[in-house]
Amino acid sequence: MGMLEDKTLVIAHLQSALKALSEIEKHDFQSVLDVAKIIETKNGKVFVSGIGTSGTTARRMAHLLSVTGTPAIYLHPADGLHGSVAAIEKNDVLIALSKGGKSAELIKFTQLAKDYGASIIVLTESSSSPLAKLADVVVSLPEVAHPADPASMIAMTSTLAISLWGDCLSLLLMSHSGYGWDQILKSHPAGAVGEAGLTESAKWEKNK
Repeated sequence: MGMLEDKTLVIAHLQSALKALSEIEKHDFQSVLDVAKIIETKNGKVFVSGIGTSGTTARRMAHLLSVTGTPAIYLHPADGLHGSVAAIEKNDVLIALSKGGKSAELIKFTQLAKDYGASIIVLTESSSSPLAKLADVVVSLPEVAHPADPASMIAMTSTLAISLWGDCLSLLLMSHSGYGWDQILKSHPAGAVGEAGLTESAKWEKNK
């Protein structure tokens, strides 16, 4: 494949990805409000889980929830099935991520979490999947087809869609709780965030 073909391939993917993501704006984001209410009402721990590419996205979501004031932890389904599910209690919430909703390990782990009393939130493109059937709330995101997700199977652009939903949830919970920059900086004193902290803190407090 030559340079021209390479450029054509990359541009085609970027265009299809942007088109797919633009569809999210038209999607009903009532689910963000519903899930935020559940998390606030339950007032327990938040677990986020997924496997493969969805697992990486789940880890990011758990991190951002924690950074913005909603303590959350990523729990791998395999670890959950080897005893860690016992950390889950009846006031907790599990957010399970899966493009197709058919990952066996995640389904089994989610069922166990449900048995332990957790509220189950499932993010998936397939609202009729086995995983979705375990949910108290199904967040059915728009299907991301080929070529944005190659062969409609490899989760590329769809992970951006899930990440965007998680970003909105984190921001909403942060707004509701009044979590401020001083609290963010306490847990994030390192890196560029820490260095720019004082300036950003002043801006944030001024514009609240």
